[in-house]
Amino acid sequence: MNAPKFSSLAALAAGLFLSIAAPALAGVFSVTPVRIYMTPKNRAVAVTLTNEGDTEVALQADLNAWSQKPDGTDELVLTEDMILSPPIIKLAPKARQVVRLALLKPADASRQLTYRMVVREVPEATAPKAAGMEVPIALALSMPVFITPPLAQREVRCEAARPDAQTLQAVCSNSGTAYAQVREIQLRRGEQTLARFEGGHYILPGARKAIALKAEAAVAAGAAQLSVVFDDGKSQVFQVTLP
Repeated sequence: MNAPKFSSLAALAAGLFLSIAAPALAGVFSVTPVRIYMTPKNRAVAVTLTNEGDTEVALQADLNAWSQKPDGTDELVLTEDMILSPPIIKLAPKARQVVRLALLKPADASRQLTYRMVVREVPEATAPKAAGMEVPIALALSMPVFITPPLAQREVRCEAARPDAQTLQAVCSNSGTAYAQVREIQLRRGEQTLARFEGGHYILPGARKAIALKAEAAVAAGAAQLSVVFDDGKSQVFQVTLP
C-alpha cells in the first residue's frame, strides 16, 4: 500500500488571483508521509519530497515545537530539537529525493513530544531572470511530527455545551500524555442523530477544544450521547446533558 502524499496543488489555487495583476511563479510538490511517527528509539526517519511540476523547485523546512494553549489554540516555536538533512533541497521536474528528519535531543520516556515540520518553497532560488514584475508564490505544507513512548496515550473527556440558542458544541479535553485527533462526533438520542461534526481537530495533552456541531433542526434540552471517533478508528461515547 502506497503511503499517502500531502500535495500542494490545493494551495496553488489560493494564489491564482495574483496572476491577474502579474505573472505568478509557483511550483507543485508533495511530501510523504503526511504525518510522521517516531519512537524514542528512532533517531531519524526518512521523508520523501517529490516535485510534481514541470519546473525546478527549491524547498526548505522549518522545525517547530508544537504546543497548544489550554483553549486548544496552536503555538509554534522554531526549535533546534530536530533537523532536516539536507536543509535545502533543489528538485528537477518530476524528481524526488529522500531526506532524513533527525531528533537531536533525548526523547521523553513519560510523554509524547510534538512538533510540526513546515516545508516551504523558496521561489527566489529558482525564479528566472526576466524583465517586468513577477510575483513569487511561496507554497508551504505543515506536517505533524509525533515522538511517542510506548505507554503514552490520550485521555479524552467530552461534554456538550450551548453557548447561545443557535450554537451546539462538543467541548473535549485531553488529560493524557499523547495527542488525540477527533475525526467525527455525533450527538444522539437513542438512534436519532441530532447534530454532528466531520473533519479533524487535534487536541494535544493538557488542551481543551470546543468543536462546533451542525444540527439540521432545533435540539431540545435534556439527556443525550456524544459519540466521538478518533483518527485510529476507535470511539468513545459520553453521556451528556444539553442545557
